[in-house]
Order: sequence, then structure tokens, then C-alpha cells
Amino acid sequence: MSAVWIGFIVYLALTLVVGLATYKLNETQEDFLLAGRKLNVWVATFSERASGESAWLLLGLPAAVVTLGLVEVWTAVGCVTGIVFAWFVVAEGLRRDTEATGALTLPEWLVRRHPDQAMRIRVVASAIILFFYGFYLAAQFNGAGTVLNLTFGIDKFTGIVIGATVIIAYTMLGGFLAVAWTDFLQAILMIGTLVILPTVGLWEMSQQDSLREVSEATRSWTGGASGLAAAAAVLSGLSWGFGYCGQPHTITRFMSIDRPEQVRVGRVIAFAWAAPAFAGALVIGWVGARLVDTGALTDVEQLMPHLATELLPGWLAGIFISGAVAAMMSTADSQLLVGTSSVAEDVVRRGFGVELSHRGMVKLSRLVTLGLGLGGFFLAVFSADLIFQLVSYAWSGLGSSFGPAILLTLYWRRTRGAGVVAGMATGAIVTVGWSALPANEFVHARLVSFVTALAVTVVVSLAAARRTRTGAGP
Repeated sequence: MSAVWIGFIVYLALTLVVGLATYKLNETQEDFLLAGRKLNVWVATFSERASGESAWLLLGLPAAVVTLGLVEVWTAVGCVTGIVFAWFVVAEGLRRDTEATGALTLPEWLVRRHPDQAMRIRVVASAIILFFYGFYLAAQFNGAGTVLNLTFGIDKFTGIVIGATVIIAYTMLGGFLAVAWTDFLQAILMIGTLVILPTVGLWEMSQQDSLREVSEATRSWTGGASGLAAAAAVLSGLSWGFGYCGQPHTITRFMSIDRPEQVRVGRVIAFAWAAPAFAGALVIGWVGARLVDTGALTDVEQLMPHLATELLPGWLAGIFISGAVAAMMSTADSQLLVGTSSVAEDVVRRGFGVELSHRGMVKLSRLVTLGLGLGGFFLAVFSADLIFQLVSYAWSGLGSSFGPAILLTLYWRRTRGAGVVAGMATGAIVTVGWSALPANEFVHARLVSFVTALAVTVVVSLAAARRTRTGAGP
């Protein structure tokens, strides 16, 4: 058995051990969904980072650098800026306020801050979460099957089965605590890959007498564009940052930290992880462009596994290649848990008023996790084309739907429930509609949907406040 196989099997075994170890620690719904709000800040922050990036950071961004060139630097800058913004502007306030209001989920927090629109907020927020996360989750399962196929030669369907089974199993067993601790391990794998591999790659470049040539457009910070097209290219990359303050699967990590004051430590950890991670992904892409005949690869996203195999000892390459699958799993398990909380807590318990014992709610959540996981599995198997069409703007849809609502609720006292409902709906609808237009190639939906949702939330809130003052109703 190869070192790559051994590394991968050890990793899968560890995730299931974590799930079993945390099984009996879930006594209440708060335990299952937020680890009782007692999560160590290091674990919470590493979990937020792992679930926030997925395998896109290890496979997709290096491939984009090879294909598009240095213009992808703006994507990295936008992402790191968005991460820092979320930790400094959203994290501590949300941690304090969700505990003060007793909310276990993001939709429930919005409901408690805007009780006059409770049912509408629950319906719209849950619909957005289930719509985007259904396909997002399926895409992670599908991606796991692809990576296992390319790396280990496993049949893609079998790879999807393996990935889905492991993720569903440890999420059902251990809930948020299992997800957070497996994410912690996955984040360590990811940062190890993104620091060590590019370092070895740069050293290898320094030992070469000649390097492969790259095009002038690849060397350009604007992708070879000029004027308005250049500005659009830069804005498109930077616009990735808008999504970070509105992703429910990362926002919940803020809510789980043991003490609000620990958020300040989390800020430092998050930046110390994100900056070298994104820099490393860019370097992997640039090293690959100069050292590897990427045209000979079946898929340019094989670049990271290819470089790891060529430049590192077999056992270390096995661990790092497992990290690519780990990254997918860290995002999928978080999305699965958010979907579970939306159905079990926001719809069944709060929406329909079904009251169960603490253990009963945990059992219900486990059943919902199983159901959503199976749904994502079947989507991954039977709807691949639709999945990847939708997941391309799922980040935008979630970020623009929830980001403005969170920011304004935290910092603008005139925010009203009607504005929150209208803003969330606008973010989702504009994302879907704008992404289908040719204009999306020039000004990306990530920017348009966020700005539009923010404006609608403000305008409708002001109108609702005016109606209340004049006695015209809420």
C-alpha cells in the first residue's frame, strides 16, 4: 500500500474517532449546534478557517493562477480582507448578542432582534440556506469523488459514497463539537500544505537553469486588460471579500467561542492562518506555471497533488494530498450542520412550535442531518451539471443575503425586520438573476448583489420606520 493511501486512511479513521469521542457530549440542542458556546478559541478559529475555504484554496486558486495569472492576487487580497473584516466587525458583537438573546442559529438571532417579522424572516432565511447549501453540499461530495478519482484511481461514484458516508457519520455522532475538532485537524493539514509545498517549490525553482515561459497576460496584475476592463478585473477579485460576513457556516464559529473576549485572540489567529495560506496558494500556482507542463495534466486542478508527489517524500505527499479531501470535508460538514440547524431549530421547533426534550431535539437533529446528507448525496450523483452551475454563485448568494442583514442589525439601530426580509430576498434573487447575464463577466454578482441588498435593506427599513411613526402600521 502506498504512503498516499496510508495517509488518507489514517485521516479518515481520525475523523470517525473524533465523532465517536464526542457522541456522549451532546446533552442539549445547544451542545449539538454550538458545542455549548464553550469552544476553545484556537479550535473555533481553525474550524472557521477550514470551513471557510474548502478545497478551492488548495486546488482551485492555484489552478486559476496557472490559467489567468497574477490577476488572481486580487482574489487573495479580497479574501484575506474579508476574513479580517468579519473577525473585527462581526465576530465579537454577534457572539455577545446571540448569547444575550439565547439564539442558537443565525435566523433565530435575526428573529429575536426583529420579532415583528418573525415568521417571514424564518421562512426566507431557511429557504435561502436550504437552497444554496443543498447544492453547495452536493458539490463538496461531488468534488471529493473527483479528487479521490484523480488521486487514488477510485471510481468517482465510490469516491462520493466514501466522502458522504464519513462526513454524515461524524456529523451525526458528534454534532458541532465533532465538526469543530475535525476542522481543527483539517486546518492544520491545509496550512501545512500551503506553507511547506510552496517553500519547497520556490527552492526547486532556484535550482533550475531554465523555467517554462509564461504569457505577458499571465504576468499582468490585471490579466492583460486596461482601462475599465482592468478596474473590473481588480474589483471582481476584491469582491470575494463581501461574502465572509454573511456565510452561516463560518458565522456560527463566532457564536461558539467560550468567551466574547476571546474573539480578540481569534482575530490574530485567523489573520496568521489566512495570510500565509492564500500567499501559499498563489505561489503553488506560480511555481506550477514555471515548472510543470500543465497541458499534460488531465485537469489543471491536479497541479497541487502533482507538485506534492514530485517534490515531497511519499509519506508527506500522502498527508498533504489528503488535506485536499480534508478541505472539502471541512466545508461540507459545516454546511450540513447549518442545514440541520435551519430545519430542526428554525423550522420544526420555532416555526411549527414542536417542543421536545433536550435529548429528543438532539435525536431529531441527527435524523435531519442524515436526511440532508442523503439529499446532498443524491444531488451529487444525479445533478452534477446543475450543481456546479449553482455553486459558482452560492458564495455570493449567501454573503449578500445575510451579510447586510447582520451588519445593519449589529450597527444601525434603525434597521427594521421588513428591511431584513427584503434585503435577504434581494441578495438571493439578484445573485441568481445577475449571474445569468453577460454583464456578470464585467461586474461580478458578488459585488452587485451585496450592494443592492444593502441598499434595499436600508431603504425598506427607513420606509417601515416612517410608517410606524405615522401610525400606518409596521
